[in-house]
Amino acid sequence: MPVQASNFKAEVSTLLANKDFAGLKAKLAPSLPSDVAPHLAELPVEQLATLFRGCSQELSAAIFAYVAPGARTHLLKALTQPQVAALLSELPSDDRTAFLNELPLDVAMQLLSLLSPEERKVAQELLAYPEHSVGRMMTLDFVAVRPEWTVREALAYIRAHGFDRETLNMVYVTDEAGVLLDDVRVRRFLLADPETKVSALMDGNYARLAPADDREKALQIFRQHDRVALPVIGPGHKLIGIVTADDMLDVAAEEATEDIQKLGGSETLDEPYTTIALTKMVKKRAGWLVVLFLGEMLTATAMSYFEDEIAKAVVLALFVPLIISSGGNAGSQAATLVIRALALGEFRLRDWWRVMRRELAAGLMLGAILGSIGFLRIVIWAQFSDIYGAHYLLVAATVGASLVGIVLWGSLMGSMLPLALKKLGFDPATSSAPFVATLVDVTGLVIYFSLAFVILRGTLL
Repeated sequence: MPVQASNFKAEVSTLLANKDFAGLKAKLAPSLPSDVAPHLAELPVEQLATLFRGCSQELSAAIFAYVAPGARTHLLKALTQPQVAALLSELPSDDRTAFLNELPLDVAMQLLSLLSPEERKVAQELLAYPEHSVGRMMTLDFVAVRPEWTVREALAYIRAHGFDRETLNMVYVTDEAGVLLDDVRVRRFLLADPETKVSALMDGNYARLAPADDREKALQIFRQHDRVALPVIGPGHKLIGIVTADDMLDVAAEEATEDIQKLGGSETLDEPYTTIALTKMVKKRAGWLVVLFLGEMLTATAMSYFEDEIAKAVVLALFVPLIISSGGNAGSQAATLVIRALALGEFRLRDWWRVMRRELAAGLMLGAILGSIGFLRIVIWAQFSDIYGAHYLLVAATVGASLVGIVLWGSLMGSMLPLALKKLGFDPATSSAPFVATLVDVTGLVIYFSLAFVILRGTLL
């Protein structure tokens, strides 16, 4: 049943401090492990170690999944070896693999040695798959039945073997050799006549994953087929595991976080912001800042190239920040929209021309809006001040035309660069908004001063 987080945690903390294990057992008994685990995981490590000594292995495993990554190692150090072995054995195979993958190799090997030979073999097999692959995420806790069984026999098997499985929403049908034949929703078993053959419930329409598939591909397949679990097929089309939707939710959150951090011009932190070491966070952020800083130096180089034009028409320098920021903002918008659309599978690389046409139209319209505002601002301001001189109309035309060209160029750069990186096999999010803005800054200056030279030639230039 639901619990009040603050009161519940405080009461459990008091019981642990008083070592009242009988009261603790009575307090925890009415609640499901999944309901209380997120709240209990916030307890100090010392109290968690005490709690793990007095609660069930099922609750310990549920709590451990919510403990902050940095606190997990400290928690294990506070437990005895038999307690650690029991906890690791109780963890779902996919959660255990993810945890071991976070640890240094020597620590992971020590923990593996605590497992039973059977559990150790499973853990080593899962860890052997490439990082970020489906094999690292899959669990071996699934239910498989035979096509020649009746629904009655299948339900009896599910009741006998399904208690500790990851999910029972999907039941898998395999032959004697373990080859996957189909997946069937459990509700079809519940609604079918008990004497119906399992083969009669099969339609042969199922999606599947391979252990070497990237987790992003798995996420796309989950979205396409709207399943709570997908089977993982090994050599010979044998069913070797499943991947569940709760793992995909974690993947979706991680991928979104990674893309957002890259869009902000930073490497992926890999750890929560509040717990990552300061030096590590600085290292993650410094690389891109240095690259962007060096890129912005090209802006100074471009301005030095037009030094004569600036000297003759100082008024042009007034609008440099306005011009380059508008192009950078337009490019950042386009890059963000295209990267997100790519991540959601809204279009493919072969649709690049369609994207370019949309950004050509959008860039022209947005540039016209900003150009009109810039033109009117100069014309209206010139009625109350002579800051723009006698040729203010030409200056206004220069700024207006430059904004159209630069916003158009920024939109094209922001939309095409992610597609180019994707084509080359890189992460499109690498074309972060700051990176696009830096590129557009330099090229924007060239467009601005080139148009100024054409429009103002013979007057200010």
